[in-house]
Amino acid sequence: MRVEVSDGGYGIRSELIERLFVPFDRLEAEATGVEGTGLGLALSKGLVEAMGGTLEVASELGRGSTFSVELPCAPEPRTVGQEAAPGDRVAGRGPENPRKILYIEDNLANLKLIEAALSHRPAFVLLSAMQGRLGLDLARQHQPDVILLDLHLPDIPGKEVLLRLQSDERTRGVPVIVISADAIRSHIPDLLATGARAYLTKPIDVPQFFQTLDDVLLTGDREA
Repeated sequence: MRVEVSDGGYGIRSELIERLFVPFDRLEAEATGVEGTGLGLALSKGLVEAMGGTLEVASELGRGSTFSVELPCAPEPRTVGQEAAPGDRVAGRGPENPRKILYIEDNLANLKLIEAALSHRPAFVLLSAMQGRLGLDLARQHQPDVILLDLHLPDIPGKEVLLRLQSDERTRGVPVIVISADAIRSHIPDLLATGARAYLTKPIDVPQFFQTLDDVLLTGDREA
């Protein structure tokens, strides 16, 4: 399904298009007096991509812009009673003791998705960092039970973050689950050999995410 929204505004200069979906980048809007935070388009793009779709823009200076969203059509929904409620499917039993999870991820949509999923697990406390350096600082300070790590971060590559976590005695024992849109299978053995406990691909399969999370935590409990 494709939806297009067009306007007759000022348009966007071609050299600014690549910055359009960068969080907090308002493309010089501060000078116009227009209010906003610069998060709307970044969040929208992340949500669309999390559903397997695309969000694109075509713009001509002085003529306006056209934003297009393409989404795959969903299969016909099951009738009521054919499967468990969403909360039951994703929650499972999980650990009963409080657990801290650190998610190092610069995509707001993915952060919101994990935050919403973990709302079914009251025992989990979620910490988040949108930069690798901040994630390393939080890992050292809070000693989380597990770290969720994206590979494409704005300051440090995810693999470098993993290497630094493994080289620091304060964080070496914290299990790391890599969550990335990079699904090249040849990368997976390398990351696992570097120290990652598991590798999940985006868009995130929530039941698979919880199964992996539970397995990693239970393994850590046995090792402890």
